Amino acid sequence: MGKLDNKIAVVTGGGSGIGRAITERFAAEGAFVALLDFNEEQATETVDAIKSSGGKVQFYKCDVSDGAGIQTIFESLKAEHGPLDVLVNNAGIAAVGNVETCTEEELDRIYNVNVKGVFNCLKAGIPQMVENGGGSIVNLASIASSIGIPDRFAYSMSKGAAYTMTLSVATDYVDKGIRCNSISPARVHTPFVDGFIAKNYPGEEEEMFKKLSATQPIGRMGKPEEIANMALFLASEEAAFITGTDFPVDGGFLKIKK
Repeated sequence: MGKLDNKIAVVTGGGSGIGRAITERFAAEGAFVALLDFNEEQATETVDAIKSSGGKVQFYKCDVSDGAGIQTIFESLKAEHGPLDVLVNNAGIAAVGNVETCTEEELDRIYNVNVKGVFNCLKAGIPQMVENGGGSIVNLASIASSIGIPDRFAYSMSKGAAYTMTLSVATDYVDKGIRCNSISPARVHTPFVDGFIAKNYPGEEEEMFKKLSATQPIGRMGKPEEIANMALFLASEEAAFITGTDFPVDGGFLKIKK
């Protein structure tokens, strides 16, 4: 028996990086996974890989900042497959800069995806979980939710919101059988990170990769699969007594000083 047999799960940003690892792991554990992503090419590659291994997955192209579009997708998912059991709010974008260099447009861009996107999926998914007698929500926060990171003003704002939304939902729905937790990764090596370094540090890619890797006391960046392992645990019945908690998966970043 898989840990998520017969469960209906939504993973946002599920086409690449951490989201892909979570989608693949959930499908391998027996869930039907609705993969929500803006990037059709990456999502299609992920879907094809999962289906070739016998997993159950369906791609829904969307922009998580579009509340009406998200509501339509969640309603369609329920009509086709039944009410939601697991929601993973993984979709996110990043930005470099402090409060002086951050523009209003950049702040809105980060907010729309990283904060409003989480809100839209919570608003669409929670009523289904209430109707279904419960469920598990996993929000992707960040070490930036609880510690200052240089030149990450807008991003840190958004991930702080992801963490506090986790606490609010856990509090408001604990008597409805809904558990809500968050994961706070440190730096995880994904194509997103490679693209981020290339965009913001052109000509310094190798040097910046080594520098960013070294900030984790364990001596390397995390792997997407390591975040997926925690997401699976929190989504499964093994975590039935856990809610309202943030789980750093950070190579010792928050607690170990070198």
